[in-house]
Amino acid sequence: MIKVLICDDQEVVRKGLNIILTHADGVEVVGMAENGAEACDLTAKLAPDVVLMDLKMPILNGIEATKKITEKDPDQAVLVLTTYDADDWVFDAIRAGARGYLLKDSNGDEILNALNETVEGRSYLDARIAGKVLNEFRRLQTEPPDKKLKKSDEPTLEFESLTEREMSILEQMATGKSNGEIAAELFLAEGTVKNNVSNIIQKLHANSRTQAIINAFKGGMVDL
Repeated sequence: MIKVLICDDQEVVRKGLNIILTHADGVEVVGMAENGAEACDLTAKLAPDVVLMDLKMPILNGIEATKKITEKDPDQAVLVLTTYDADDWVFDAIRAGARGYLLKDSNGDEILNALNETVEGRSYLDARIAGKVLNEFRRLQTEPPDKKLKKSDEPTLEFESLTEREMSILEQMATGKSNGEIAAELFLAEGTVKNNVSNIIQKLHANSRTQAIINAFKGGMVDL
């Protein structure tokens, strides 16, 4: 049973999602929040498997709430469900620690599929969003180093060295495989993979698997 916390400031959206998910097999709605601050409080109290997070909310927006939630518990899955597909929203959400990004015009089956993928450890991206992320990866790979520095005022991050096993797992993560699939591919226990993924996320100064992969691409540690 997938326990879901719905976070959206619009009552009609919360109720609509609640109806869809309550009637779906294998899903339980454990709570609903109407702002980012309440989302943080209920996540800590209810321990959902997935937080279904809107981005534009009062008091604390979804990006800030996602960051607070994943900083407190890096293993907490947050799946963004929003109307916004602009690049800034997408990358800010990923940097904040969101494991997936879905648009609100998705149908019920797509939402359920995203929830299942997220719970299984995959980084789910709406097909319309995946292209933006892939294009950013390509830009980072093809842009000359001097041009990158001119376009960004951010200091270059120095990552702690990964072990040989962590590098192998990182390469599998970059292909979108879940912990279970990586374990089968590398003949490791799933718990071992999970522990190594946590170490990788920490060493790459990330809040999520997706952000760790983006940082790895930026650092030239993995290729498309």
